[in-house]
Amino acid sequence: MADYDKGPILVTGASGGIGGATVRLLREKGADVIAAGQDRDKLASLAQETGCRILAFDLTSEESVAGALGELDLWGVVNCGGFGGEIATPMETDISVFDKVISVNARGALLVTKYASRSMIRLGRGGAIVNVSSQAALVALRGHISYGASKAALDNITRVSALELGPHGIRVNGVHPTVVMTPMSAWYWGRPEIEKPFLEQMPLGRWATEAEIAAPIAFLLSEGASMISGIALPIDGGYTAV
Repeated sequence: MADYDKGPILVTGASGGIGGATVRLLREKGADVIAAGQDRDKLASLAQETGCRILAFDLTSEESVAGALGELDLWGVVNCGGFGGEIATPMETDISVFDKVISVNARGALLVTKYASRSMIRLGRGGAIVNVSSQAALVALRGHISYGASKAALDNITRVSALELGPHGIRVNGVHPTVVMTPMSAWYWGRPEIEKPFLEQMPLGRWATEAEIAAPIAFLLSEGASMISGIALPIDGGYTAV
């Protein structure tokens, strides 16, 4: 059996850059992909472009997630849905923003894992889950108190899920990207006083592309990664290694 024909793969956050790139790559590899996200127009365009299926649900609502995934047959999941929140210090942070970041990035991924893994166990064919974390979970980044905390929580969800789901043949891993320079991130990371010192600390000295994040995600879903579970894989040009 080929790498990507074991069953449907759900990709959350598919209306975003990394999620969309992951959907495109998996479809190129022949996977049956179900794309979920917030922007229905982008999802419709992605479906027209790639032939993926689309599914709408609210990551912050257990009722919505359960309704969407409860009877859905799945083999794989990419938890890519996320919310950036704010750039703030612990002294300045808006706790309502913190709560939302946690609700989407950690709680939302856990809800998807909860109901998707039930489907995988029911089908009895194993499976693979990839959680899209961040370099902000591995090292302290200024201004990232909410985002970093949410992704650190996601990392523990990854590890505990790998432990609990392993006996069912389900692998759970995390990837930890550096910044992908999109218009959404450029407002902060594109500032010369932020960008220059950051890239000077990174051995490869450049930002990542969406395709460079999608490729390791696809690998972790493949048979080539069949003995890999519970890892945190930095995709950060060596930033967290120095």
